[in-house]
Amino acid sequence: MKKLSIVIVSWNIKDLLRKCLKSIDEGREGIDLEVFVVDNASHDNSAEMVNEEFPWVKLIASKKNLGFAGGNNVAIRQAEGEYILLLNPDTEIFPDTLKRSLSFMENHPNCGAMGCKMIYPDGRDQASVRRFPTWWPIFLMLIKAPKIFPQLKALKHYLAEDFDYGKEQTVDQIMGAFMLIPRSVFDKVGILDERFFNWFEEVDMCRRIWRAGYKIYYFPETKIIHHGGKSFSQETLIKNQKVFFSSALKYFLKHLK
Repeated sequence: MKKLSIVIVSWNIKDLLRKCLKSIDEGREGIDLEVFVVDNASHDNSAEMVNEEFPWVKLIASKKNLGFAGGNNVAIRQAEGEYILLLNPDTEIFPDTLKRSLSFMENHPNCGAMGCKMIYPDGRDQASVRRFPTWWPIFLMLIKAPKIFPQLKALKHYLAEDFDYGKEQTVDQIMGAFMLIPRSVFDKVGILDERFFNWFEEVDMCRRIWRAGYKIYYFPETKIIHHGGKSFSQETLIKNQKVFFSSALKYFLKHLK
């Protein structure tokens, strides 16, 4: 068994994917790991780039876009790692990211998923933690209320705007751009729910992990650069909003009964 499996689902962001894979290669530090890239039918030659420049990567070239959940699940089913890291292709890790993350997991056996500090390329902290959603803040987002009333308490609470990103702590949910999960947790709660094509799949996963008795941790001593939303930005705003609120509805129907 490998120590770590890294799963990257990518769609049409070849240049950022290259940076991500280079950072992994430079940050392996002797860790026994495997890396999967699931290419979701990109048309920018991403798959060819991975084959040519990173022959040590296990490339899965899908003929159709499987979404975030579906793409990750293809690799999770094949992964051999004791720990599985779901990592976005628009990220770059630091030399000690993987080593620190694995050390944290081994010292926290009750941890069902770990998220790290995310920063923008210019070094600014990036929000990556939210509380579990209720229908009210999502409804406020749907009707664009924050554009008129930006200080709505319900929305600020959901977005965890009071969160201290300098402190290690347990949280409700972490961003899917970096989720380190023990294989044993997947064995217990299952893989990602493919009814969520994009958005809310990581929220659903975190909720299932909590219900199984594990904790979700935010660990700021591990950090990554996250360029943020580069795949989603290729779609129109209207289409992205439609997918977001469709996924939110599926989430509420599943969990808030």
